[in-house]
Amino acid sequence: MMLLDASYDAAALRRYKGFIFDCDGVLIDSLQANVVYYNKYRTHFGLPPMTPEDENYTHIQNVYDSLRRIVPPEHYDEALAFRSQIDYRDMLPFLCREPGIRRLLGWMKGAGFLLGVDTNRMDTVHLVFKAVDLEGYFAPVMTVANTAAPKPDPDGVRQILEAWGLGREDVAFLGDSSVDEATAKNAGVNFWAFKNPELSGELLVPDFSTLLCALKRAWPELPALS
Repeated sequence: MMLLDASYDAAALRRYKGFIFDCDGVLIDSLQANVVYYNKYRTHFGLPPMTPEDENYTHIQNVYDSLRRIVPPEHYDEALAFRSQIDYRDMLPFLCREPGIRRLLGWMKGAGFLLGVDTNRMDTVHLVFKAVDLEGYFAPVMTVANTAAPKPDPDGVRQILEAWGLGREDVAFLGDSSVDEATAKNAGVNFWAFKNPELSGELLVPDFSTLLCALKRAWPELPALS
């Protein structure tokens, strides 16, 4: 996997017409919000807070698999029912936008690139985007609620490609976890690892400022939109 830096041949990026982003850990830092959210289930069942291993697991997995891990099997159905009693708005103060993302997205959108999201969130993603001022950049936004199965199932990517009318070679998937890496592999699209050198992919993107600079070098004919 090659590090994206000032020495990277930015012209290699000109093949791309669309970019698919994971949400948590890429667009937003939501780890603390996630810990608070899932510990509500642990408290409800009289269990101690999650272990660090559980925190990492629930941060990248869908809600169904996460609940299967953190509550006893006999309480799983009750946990699903308890979900409706949690107001996710209580978690919004614990969210923060990834540095540089709005500047990057503003340039990308102004330059005419297609931008989508494939996330294992269920029904909170639009609430989250409103809270961190990321509304209006992405279409489609694929979640557990509108795909055949959670990531790493490739259905979300498949639906995005179909909506865009693009081939697999025309897009890159930006993610920060092994689930994202597997999703890209299963969908047959190139994977860019965001801030995680332990993954495998075409590129390691260290931050969004570096990515924006590389894109501007790759398309010098585009106006300075940001």
